[in-house]
Amino acid sequence: MKKTNGLSMFSPNRRAFLQGMGATGMAAAGMMPRRARAATSMQYMCWEGYDKPSIIEPFEAAQDVNLSIDLITDSPGGFAKLAAGAWRDFDVVSTDSPWVQRMGPAGIAEFIDDAEFADVYDSFYEQFRAPFGPLQFDGQTTGLPTRWGWVGPTVNTQYDDLDTWRSYDPCFDPAYKDKICVLDWGDWPIMPMALHAGINPYKELDQAELNEIRLVLRALFKNTRAVVADLSVAQKGLMDGSFRTLIGGGTYCTSALRKDGQKHIQSIVPEPKDGLNQGIIWMEASGIVKDPADAAKAKALLKHMTSPEVAVELAWTEATCNLVPSQAAEGLFSDEQKDVLQMDYMWEAWDKSMFHDVAPNIDDMLEIWQQELAAAR
Repeated sequence: MKKTNGLSMFSPNRRAFLQGMGATGMAAAGMMPRRARAATSMQYMCWEGYDKPSIIEPFEAAQDVNLSIDLITDSPGGFAKLAAGAWRDFDVVSTDSPWVQRMGPAGIAEFIDDAEFADVYDSFYEQFRAPFGPLQFDGQTTGLPTRWGWVGPTVNTQYDDLDTWRSYDPCFDPAYKDKICVLDWGDWPIMPMALHAGINPYKELDQAELNEIRLVLRALFKNTRAVVADLSVAQKGLMDGSFRTLIGGGTYCTSALRKDGQKHIQSIVPEPKDGLNQGIIWMEASGIVKDPADAAKAKALLKHMTSPEVAVELAWTEATCNLVPSQAAEGLFSDEQKDVLQMDYMWEAWDKSMFHDVAPNIDDMLEIWQQELAAAR
């Protein structure tokens, strides 16, 4: 699935991925070693937004280098490309954090020395400082965090009250029948429903738990007006009151609208339930690909992308606006930008959320999703 306004809304079918890697791995084994590249050229794989001229051009000038950009549209696809042998052609990658972390076990990450990036960590909020677990593999660091946000109900407060969405209960309330929009974005709408059912989807699940997820999705679809993949369609319905909420999105659903002045559109996180946080924190990160053409310049690009000045640029792009881990950047945002980003709410959302990772049973959950969605239609 394509990335919608910058957010990868797809989690991999790991079984199919590993089967595919059997073939690509053999092809990679027969490839020649990394081709020699001029010291004035670097290859950068990233999401749209990271390639802003105001971000890229100062780095090129400072390092006397030409940065060639390869834009990706989904994290699994970018990772598969690297793992199949394209790591030989790239220096740095910026993608969803679980995939940067997985570069470690895949043997395609150049682990970084936290001490060498101490100045970067010192500029971060405490929550993102070393050792930062979500980007660790066997005690080594695979990358640095660059952008983040949360997944929770998105609400138009002109038509509904935020307090109503301190729980996902309205998703199953007959009073909200045909007023719910569920985003067809892979695992993102599944995870909140699992949490609502009292199940932690990021651990190994037994059959009873998978059956419970099936039942909660079945109930959700019965009360849902539409299941859509197109964010613009979902946003239109939210703005005109056709939908009271969007499920499975969050800050990526709100930022562009709030940037356009529609501050009545907000994303929040429900209160913890059954001992489980109900929100989900997503994060993007940047890592150095194994054996870069110029290790010093690859490290320089990581420091550039996490500097306070670049963090502000990265937070405020044409397609979407996102929070950044840089505490030093906070003073560089205008009050208007802080308002758009809901910065006054971000730590409440953080405290009520789980951190997104690749779930052990994602194959099973995605299969259940497709089965129940087909039955509902």
